[in-house]
Amino acid sequence: MAKFIDRVVLHVSAGKGGHGCASVHREKFKPLGGPDGGNGGNGGDVILEVDPNVHTLLDFHFHPHAKAGNGKPGEGGNRDGKKGSELLLKVPDGTVVLDSDGEVLMDLVGAGNRFVIAKGGRGGLGNAALVSRARKAPGFALLGEEGEVRDAVLELKSVADVGLVGFPSAGKSSLVSVLSAAKPKIADYPFTTLVPNLGVVNAGDTTFTIADVPGLIPGASDGRGLGLDFLRHLERCAVLAHVVDLATLEPGRDPLSDIDALEAELAAYKPALRGDASLGDLADRPRVVILNKADVPDAEDLADLVTPELRERGWPVYQISAVSHAGLRPLTFALAELVQQYRDAHPKAEPKRPVIRPIPVDDSGFSVVPDPEVPGGFVVRGTRPERWVRQTQFDNDEAVGYLADRLARLGVEDKLVRLGAEPGASVTIGDVSFDWEPQITAGADIVPTGRGTDVRLEQTDRIGAAERKHASRVRRGLVDEEDRE
Repeated sequence: MAKFIDRVVLHVSAGKGGHGCASVHREKFKPLGGPDGGNGGNGGDVILEVDPNVHTLLDFHFHPHAKAGNGKPGEGGNRDGKKGSELLLKVPDGTVVLDSDGEVLMDLVGAGNRFVIAKGGRGGLGNAALVSRARKAPGFALLGEEGEVRDAVLELKSVADVGLVGFPSAGKSSLVSVLSAAKPKIADYPFTTLVPNLGVVNAGDTTFTIADVPGLIPGASDGRGLGLDFLRHLERCAVLAHVVDLATLEPGRDPLSDIDALEAELAAYKPALRGDASLGDLADRPRVVILNKADVPDAEDLADLVTPELRERGWPVYQISAVSHAGLRPLTFALAELVQQYRDAHPKAEPKRPVIRPIPVDDSGFSVVPDPEVPGGFVVRGTRPERWVRQTQFDNDEAVGYLADRLARLGVEDKLVRLGAEPGASVTIGDVSFDWEPQITAGADIVPTGRGTDVRLEQTDRIGAAERKHASRVRRGLVDEEDRE
């Protein structure tokens, strides 16, 4: 028998972007072929998609790691790298995606509904795409970005219109088996049902689904029995039906006390489905009371005794027998009417269309704040500067100079000056920290001295070497600190 898994932790990794290619066209009788390095391909995404034929998260329980394909690097001859293959993961209808902190990322309801759980890295540009008026033949290319890596929690919440609640052995599974074509396990001992069972019921022009949830006991909302694990399967139900055992032989139990105990558990349980706040708590759902096992001796007298009090609470009461099928037809049409009323009051929402909001013209796209860990240091935050740093090949001086130009044109240099940054101040962008040198002419069209080099960085290296030499002479007492060579 296949296991029913309704909660898993999934470790997903999107594909890496391919590196761009730094290449120069070489051909006989064509000495100035020019740059022809292609772009790297984007990494593949990891996508969750609702499949009506999938009913459990069992596959993810045994295979919790999922990784999409990496993008291929660019090649010479203006050949772009191939995009990494996306990874499509099929999930059941009603799967809720949460992050590691428990925040809801997506509620996947409806066949074909998709969610990109991890975005693939962007491929790097080749040197053919980096040509400018100042850089006729760039000797560098941009690196591909890493894909997103995320740990997510998948929880399955059954999509059912009617949820059956009751003590163990109250006859919930038997009721599902006679109202629908479902064949749940039925036996004469408690906790026979270990997984939710769903059935489809036809009543006239209305078709609805009914869910049999494992038996609840007092303390279920605090983790006793199996209730805590399966109460979430009631969160989407439009109607909750109490299935009461009229033939129980346990001391201290009767229909009213059973219902009161379960009502307390339903009121104590707070749904985690923040994606659909319109459903409210379980205590707010419409109720139906089903008095089962009416075919046993003295059951009818007990039903007549408790029915008036239950109806005083505003709950419709139906006396049935899942064995003899007595009273099933009125119950079926009553449930269908309540479900239809709910559907009329809560029409299905139209799919949300993406909203594209233009960026204000004065939005620089970055911020500079003091570094709380480094005195006199600064931290630059923003999507573009952080991405540019990740795509820079720092062992190539020309690539570093290109990064400095991009940051200067964005306004990072001016912002640091306005905030009072001193020469040599620590500046952190993403995972990279460097000493800020304001004497570097950034943002200007500097003619490169050679492929892979930058004259500004060579000047900075000479200045830094002179500063280190002077500091050494001061320490040895060969020159005063105020003097300069």
